Amino acid sequence: MSFGGPPKISIKPEPPLRGSFPLDHEGECKSAMARYLACLEARHGSGKKCRDLSKDYLECRMQRKLMNRDKWENLGFHDADADGRTTRGPQKGSGV
Repeated sequence: MSFGGPPKISIKPEPPLRGSFPLDHEGECKSAMARYLACLEARHGSGKKCRDLSKDYLECRMQRKLMNRDKWENLGFHDADADGRTTRGPQKGSGV
């Protein structure tokens, strides 16, 4: 038994839940990605506008076969309509 050394822990890597995420080598969605990242930086990762920009980026990737097409609900956008835009419903506590 040795003292002071790091513990010997074996970590088994796991594949991503949704499979591979091909890189955009041709830069087809680079402008959408740049707008999304700039929004996140400016708003510290929050805001409805960033959410719409993330949808634009994912839509670009789906159109160019850089990821499989999926329902918005499966991608974490539970309040999206059929076009992928955020729908507005009554806000909590608004009394409507």
